[in-house]
Amino acid sequence: MSDKKADLAGPGIGTYEEVEKILPADYVPILNHKETQQALTAVKSYIEENLSKELNLMRVECPLIVDRESGMNDYLDRDGSRTPIDFHISNDYDKHPIDAQVVQAATKWKRFALKQFDIKTGEGIYTDMRAVRKDYFLDHDHSAYVDQWDWERVINTEDRNLDFLKDIVKKIWKVIRGAGMHAQEMFPQLKTDKYPDFPEELTFLHAEEILDMYPDLPRKQRETEILQKYPAVFIIGIGWTLEDGYPHEMRAADYDDWVTETITKDGKKMHGLNGDILVWNPVTKRRHELTSMGIRVTKETLKQQLEITNQLDFLELPYHKMILSDEIPLSIGGGIGQSRTYGYLLRKAALGECSVTVWPKILRDMCAEKNIHLLQ
Repeated sequence: MSDKKADLAGPGIGTYEEVEKILPADYVPILNHKETQQALTAVKSYIEENLSKELNLMRVECPLIVDRESGMNDYLDRDGSRTPIDFHISNDYDKHPIDAQVVQAATKWKRFALKQFDIKTGEGIYTDMRAVRKDYFLDHDHSAYVDQWDWERVINTEDRNLDFLKDIVKKIWKVIRGAGMHAQEMFPQLKTDKYPDFPEELTFLHAEEILDMYPDLPRKQRETEILQKYPAVFIIGIGWTLEDGYPHEMRAADYDDWVTETITKDGKKMHGLNGDILVWNPVTKRRHELTSMGIRVTKETLKQQLEITNQLDFLELPYHKMILSDEIPLSIGGGIGQSRTYGYLLRKAALGECSVTVWPKILRDMCAEKNIHLLQ
């Protein structure tokens, strides 16, 4: 059970000895650096254009930094393991200073932005988000630099159900898969017998159902096992404490709704209006999370979740007060990891083949020995 507890947040593998073991030994990149950049541009355009069409979204700008006191930053989980970068803006010789933070994700800001940009029910926004997550262990699948398509859409009370969530998820998968096929049209060598085609459909499973299948395994191992059966899944209900006493994964208490009871199956009540799309990457032969999303908290479920996580003091922050006073709309939203999605679609072995950022020398050298060349 201690392994289960250690597995709840776990950004990254943890040691480079483990990384070396899991990196593919026979990797040959299909696209060179130049072709990769051309493919990234095409995939990016395809996803942004078609995500906008499928979900009725408009593009907006988003912040790289936020006021620390606003409560707008994303803490990613609830165990305090991943904290944002804080810095002081002295401004006017410290007469009008601002204590700021680099965003870790735009999750909360987007819901506020729906009001700021006067977005109506059934409409939404997306943004080309950049962030820094300094507490990640840097490996083939995690970097300190984060690039995401963050999106948010206004809903009404009747939309707060699993059917609506699944409908949105299916549209997003259609876009992601379509982008991969678009890349193959540009670069036919990407369509190869070495790797299977992208799955046409997702399999929807509740976190509780996966636990029933593999009750003794930690979360990541459960995901790995289920992806052997279904190479693309959407796991529902991430954050609620499951029957074994642990959530499937830690989830912050103030954006996704993971407390709402949704279905009863075989006499068991299941909770949560959120989830993740995970895929089996045939290049790395590992599980990869591409996107996380959810129907957002109401003022009632916000209080419930903050009480569960002993964070009721958050209710004094400006962002949370806006939810309590109905100043910002009900919504659904999520973030699609750009470089991770590129890597999956372009048959890459490491995030760093698509993302230009800092990497430790030990990782650069280790990857180079396996014909994986990280951008920097």
